[in-house]
Amino acid sequence: MQGRRIIRLAIAAATALMLSACAGGNFRPVSDTPVRIGKAYSVRGTTYVPAAAPAYDAVGYASWYGSESGNRTANGEQFRPGWITAAHTTLPLPTYVEVTSLDTGRRVIVRVNDRGPFALGRIIDLSRGAAEELGIKAQGHAAVRVRRIEPSEKDRKRLRKGKPAAGLKPVSERELQNLRMRIPGGTR
Repeated sequence: MQGRRIIRLAIAAATALMLSACAGGNFRPVSDTPVRIGKAYSVRGTTYVPAAAPAYDAVGYASWYGSESGNRTANGEQFRPGWITAAHTTLPLPTYVEVTSLDTGRRVIVRVNDRGPFALGRIIDLSRGAAEELGIKAQGHAAVRVRRIEPSEKDRKRLRKGKPAAGLKPVSERELQNLRMRIPGGTR
């Protein structure tokens, strides 16, 4: 009788140990493969159609998010607010984009691993870490250019580990003026 009880306790302990190892282990590892385009989906009456978009280059507004720490991103990874990531409504997951602040000309390479933003007029939601790197965290939202790029493997590896990619030189004032003219609704 005592032997059976010990065996049951050992089995229960082993099961608990295995389950505790899985707690939080139900996130997809951070990886660049597979790339997922995904099916069309609707949010609040708007339908979004993900597409490959290798030449994606848009000007609009960015916001940032960070209170969702620990949640699952659309591609199954764990959201980490301090990492240099973003959400986009239609780009493949993951995708790399260069985001340029149209106020300062600062640029940052960001790894898109989530869906959003679903607010009118926003083209990208940056993680807190990406917003800090770009210098727009205090603003809450800012005019930006978002351009799809293929960064070096070294930069990809850094971003997959939550670190910023190599720094980029700011955009010239002349180019900023041209980009500002592309903002929907005219100049700011």
